[in-house]
Amino acid sequence: MPENANEAESGPSPQQLLARRLNLLLDVAAEERGAPLTFLELQKELAARGVGLSRARWSYMKDGSGRLVSDPQLLTAISEVFGVDPDYLLGNGGPELPEVIDSRLEFLKALRAAKVKSFAARALGEVSPETLRVITKYLNDDIKRHRAGKAVTGQEDSVGEPPSAP
Repeated sequence: MPENANEAESGPSPQQLLARRLNLLLDVAAEERGAPLTFLELQKELAARGVGLSRARWSYMKDGSGRLVSDPQLLTAISEVFGVDPDYLLGNGGPELPEVIDSRLEFLKALRAAKVKSFAARALGEVSPETLRVITKYLNDDIKRHRAGKAVTGQEDSVGEPPSAP
């Protein structure tokens, strides 16, 4: 959902596009590592590549606020840390996801769906087969909606354990 009327009319700003891409990389990295990549870990990786990054700058890059960060050296180094083509963050490759991120994201979605289905089966216990079919259909429809172009940014879905029972 757009944060303001201007975004709804003109689409996301370049800052917001960069933030979405960074957050997607962070989501995939967190799932692969089993823990989120911390700022200090990123800062250390970048320093090893001769690039500095302040916490404030990283914060507004991830939030999509402030001015657009277009420093090719910084964006290339961040791309290297995450193992993607620098064009993905530099904006030279268009809005599509690199194949490696796209495949990891599909795996992440399937993993999340499996966790949710497993949690639901445990939490619901003995429910009718019809109820389980309705729940499964809803979850599968949600996955299809994400495949249709609504990428996970970490704000719609959380990484980690399934939700706790009420």
